[in-house]
Parts: sequence; structure tokens; C-alpha cells
Amino acid sequence: MKLSIIVPVRNEILTLKIMVQVMRTVLDFDHEIVVVYDTLDDTSIPIIDEIMKATDNVIGVHNADGIGALNAVRAGLKAASGEYAFLYAADEVVPILGIPYMVELMDKDGCEFSAMTRYRWGGGRYGRSRLGTYLSKIANMAFRLAVGSVFSDCTSGAKMFKPDDFGRLVGERTDIGWDFAFDMAINAQCLGLRVGEVPIISVDRMFGGASTYRLTAWTKNYLKVFFRGAWKLGIHPFRRSPALVVRVPSNIPGGERRIVHPRGRETEIGA
Repeated sequence: MKLSIIVPVRNEILTLKIMVQVMRTVLDFDHEIVVVYDTLDDTSIPIIDEIMKATDNVIGVHNADGIGALNAVRAGLKAASGEYAFLYAADEVVPILGIPYMVELMDKDGCEFSAMTRYRWGGGRYGRSRLGTYLSKIANMAFRLAVGSVFSDCTSGAKMFKPDDFGRLVGERTDIGWDFAFDMAINAQCLGLRVGEVPIISVDRMFGGASTYRLTAWTKNYLKVFFRGAWKLGIHPFRRSPALVVRVPSNIPGGERRIVHPRGRETEIGA
């Protein structure tokens, strides 16, 4: 098994060195890190070149398909060679600890799509504005309880999937922001894929450049996906994923464990 980690960047400098070093320590399986930049004047490029000289599992890719996170992921997948792909936001380091558990979901539990969650099973989120965190948490809770999503954190950008499934997971999207990851969680359920979730402690903007987050734009884009997703899940009630498999990392309160969560009933069945 080989994992391709797709990392869109925008003037991320310190993060890249830390990220590669942490991954080298934590990930004990075959993996490659595909770092994608939008413009040729990105300040990350010299750092990418430096890292590539020191290690053979980092690939630098210029996104020539048009700026934006979605196009960057598409460009990265073209260069990727892994059996699974994982989307990784360059401004975070802590989620790396959850990657091995997501691989276990795919390899051992037969999941076809998995996500990280900041809002359940012991996960947490810190570092962004309190209002932004509150709105995100409430929106995800509403989507789970009112719409019937099996995921507790659809909006997290940390998703793992098979590269060949990416097209049908994002659908006919033309927007280029990170909200495409929300669509992926919705479409995975509508397609009836076996899905999983891993809780993480997320610290936004611990490192990296200035955030591009804007509350008004975020609210507008995510509300659009919210209602589109509610409609999609409503017309596919029998095709939706029947259960969620949860792998809880050892660093999360309560310790390492595995849970099957078939909509409302939790069954702990050990690791």
C-alpha cells in the first residue's frame, strides 16, 4: 500500500519542513508528499526544492489548471502514484497523528472514503476565531442531526479516498475553495460508499502564511453546499452509507479504540 498526501500550499515556508519531518517520524508505511503551488513566485518553492534534494518521497507540482484548492488537488492527483490519496492543509501539523488510523480504516475495515473530525469522539478545534469555530461546529451538528449525515465533521478538509473516485466525489463543481471537501463527504454517502471517521485535535494556523479565511464568504459558500447536500441526501435515502466506522487514536482522551456507529447506536468492538 502506498499513500499519496496532497498538500496545496500558498507561501507556506516553516510548515513544510516541520510537516515532512513529522511525517517521516509518524508514518511507517510507503508514502509520498505531493506539494502543489499555484504560482511560480510562491515563496514555498525554494523550500520544496531544498526538501526534494534531501528526501526522495516529496514531489513539487505547479498547478497549471487555475488557482484554488480544488484545482491544486486535481493537479496533485495527476502526479500522484498512491493507492489512496489524503488531502492535507499545510497550515496544520497535529492531524498527521491521525493518518495511520485513516489508513487502517481503508486497509483493515474496508472503507472507501474516510474523514477526520474535530467535533466528536474526543476531537477538538483550536486557533481560529471563536465565532468561526462555533458556526462550523453548529453547522456540522445540524447537518448530522437534521439531515441524517453519518459524518460529524463534513467540512473538514482532511479526507482520504481512492484517486479514481475523486471525480464522482466532487461532482460537477466549478467553485475552487476548500468547501469542495464538504461535497465529497455528501457524495460519498449518496454513492453508498463504506465510510469511516478519525477524531483529531486541530490547531488552525499554528504555522504558515496569512489565512485566507473570510467569515462572510465562508458562510455563503458553505450554506450553499449545506442545502444542496440536504437535498441530495433526501433523494438518496436507501443508497446512503449504512454505518460509520470510527478509529480513535491513542492520543485522544479514552485511548485507542474502534467503534461502529450505525446511525444513533454505538458499538465498541475493540481495535
